[in-house]
Amino acid sequence: MIASMEKLGRFCFDWLCLRPRSHSSSARRAWVFGLLAATCACNGGQLALAAQILTPASAPVAAPSSSVQVLHWWTSASERKAADLLVQRLADEHIEWQDAAIPGGAGIGAGKVLKGRVLAGDAPEVTQMIGVSIAEWAEMGLLLELDNVAAAGNWNSFLFPTVQSLIQHRRHVVAAPLGIHRVNTLYYNRALFAQLRLAPPQTWREFEAAVHKLRAARVQPLAQSSEAWQVAALFENLVLAESGPEFYRELFVRRSPAAAADPRSANALQRLRMIKGWMRGPVEERPWTDIVAQFARQPVGMLIMGDWAKPELAEHGAVLDRDYGCAAAPDTGKYHLYSVDALSMFAGDYRHMAAQEKMARLLVTPALQGDFNALKGGVPVRRDADPARMDSCARASWTTFAKGAAVQAPSLVHRMATDEATRDAIIAEVQRYFLDDRVTVAEAQRRIGALFKMFNLRNQGVPGAQDTDRRR
Repeated sequence: MIASMEKLGRFCFDWLCLRPRSHSSSARRAWVFGLLAATCACNGGQLALAAQILTPASAPVAAPSSSVQVLHWWTSASERKAADLLVQRLADEHIEWQDAAIPGGAGIGAGKVLKGRVLAGDAPEVTQMIGVSIAEWAEMGLLLELDNVAAAGNWNSFLFPTVQSLIQHRRHVVAAPLGIHRVNTLYYNRALFAQLRLAPPQTWREFEAAVHKLRAARVQPLAQSSEAWQVAALFENLVLAESGPEFYRELFVRRSPAAAADPRSANALQRLRMIKGWMRGPVEERPWTDIVAQFARQPVGMLIMGDWAKPELAEHGAVLDRDYGCAAAPDTGKYHLYSVDALSMFAGDYRHMAAQEKMARLLVTPALQGDFNALKGGVPVRRDADPARMDSCARASWTTFAKGAAVQAPSLVHRMATDEATRDAIIAEVQRYFLDDRVTVAEAQRRIGALFKMFNLRNQGVPGAQDTDRRR
């Protein structure tokens, strides 16, 4: 049953390239009804399933509800604390949070569960949603529009422009932003670096020199997993370091086959394999929380991971600026490889709308933004946040992001750059290259370029892709 739902979910999103030209709500709902009807027909002709999802008006009018079920993937120890803060703040507003947490790094499992639940007519009232996924769901007319909330709260006056663009679809606000994560973050063991007289590496050359010193001291230079999304996250850091944000967008947002064949892509792939060769023994597939624990508990020199690792390190007793330091990944000090947390609301039968709108208003308030991101490791989405109240790592992230689109790069791994099908295919190819030393750099480039050609033919542009030059 689960496998069937996953297949239906993928089929559902493959239909996005056939979306209607009309932007009206009735046209979108008619199209989605046809989409889901065809999908359900492939699964035994259960057309009533589509009707159940998309025709709530035919059901009896239900009484307003002050509870919301929230589907999310904040399941690590530190993430759970951040989620619990939201639970408490909502309770203070007389809104009950019904938890639907789905384990799995980068939200891969949660995305599959969400598709299955929507197809089964059981969409949650609120769901964690990031990047292009927001536009994909909004295009089907299923998300609650928060225009009145955003206008009353004057969101445009304090949200970063990139965040504003991310949460809008066809000029409607369809998500409430929570925080910004910096994916290009380097952590280093202060005691080991002091012992070996190492400075935090700012360039690839300095990083390579630090690795050799750590290896000579019989210390694991870098904590790293072979899990697909973690390998790809390291790769996108290397691409950004090699090329800067403009080429990065050419590769991952515009999906240029020429960029895939470019020497800069080759250099990033070569460095990825070089890092694998520096490891002491095989690189095992482990969840990100295990990698953070390894860095905190064992003599490991460095870790490259998003700033969500910072509060998880605190769970192991590691203290920033005492036990470990935080810097930008080598050669990315001027850039911000970002992922933005957001919550979207499903419209459903609208009986939860008052609670959903109250929740959206609460999420962007200065107090909640500051407190939530202190627990989550990110930084506020507000331009008026006070960097003096942030730790050294968060302050560097926020001030860099505030410099604007020229220094920002949307994370491929965290759905900021492209659609889910392209993202998954690129991640699979990068992991294949990382695991199999027989795959050459040229072959990996050729395969990624072929993927781009295929996806560009199937879908000439995806609404919501975080090319910050777009104007929808």
